[in-house]
Amino acid sequence: MLSFDQVQAFDRDGYVLVPDVFSAQEIEILLSHVTKDGKVAKHTGNMPDAAGRSSKLALWMDAGDDVFGAVSTSPRIVNNVRMLMREEIYHWHSKVMLKEAKVGGAWEWHQDYGYWYKDGCLYPRMISCMIALDPATKANGCLKVIPGSHLLGRFEHGVVGNQAGADQARVQAVIERLGEHYCEAPAGSALFFHGNTFHASEANLSDKHRRAYICCYNALSNVPYGGKGHGKPEPIRESPDDAILRYAGAPGA
Repeated sequence: MLSFDQVQAFDRDGYVLVPDVFSAQEIEILLSHVTKDGKVAKHTGNMPDAAGRSSKLALWMDAGDDVFGAVSTSPRIVNNVRMLMREEIYHWHSKVMLKEAKVGGAWEWHQDYGYWYKDGCLYPRMISCMIALDPATKANGCLKVIPGSHLLGRFEHGVVGNQAGADQARVQAVIERLGEHYCEAPAGSALFFHGNTFHASEANLSDKHRRAYICCYNALSNVPYGGKGHGKPEPIRESPDDAILRYAGAPGA
């Protein structure tokens, strides 16, 4: 569970990085499911950046009765999101980001709520949790954030390359005032960030992959109007803490 200081850091900065949430064995299992034919391959699409580099993303709405669902419903994630949100939540969607060595493209500055606002969510009461499947470094295009930017409110988003991005001139003005922070993180760590926190990443020109699994959640009080949105608006049924190992049939499960 998050400490009081970590919750305060999230409230102040709009993000908090927690190391060692998942073990090396669990990360190895998840990577094996990323690389083999299956759910990730089935759902993967490409959203090139402004320079035309490949930015691959696999996304699905259901938590799923599989190894990925075991992460999305893990008490290590879900209980911390509830704590940060101060209310009950539901699974919005999950996705795998594939920033491959030497060819992985950038992601432009944006707020997730900049996308999700159009799904009918009235409030930005939404949180994402990014689990590092590979060590994330500045060299291989780790996520970067603008601390405190979740307090700015929602910016207008348009098209930048084949991606949705915020008004870049306005974002640069924000960076001049608030700065930016590179979220370098070891594999197995989890970065929790607010739906209005500005984030981006640079191209991966290194020889190391930078893959990540992201679980996204919405407050149950924030169900979209008009029947839009992602996921089923019902409380999450948590998976057993050893569910990843169980799905893999790993020793110790």
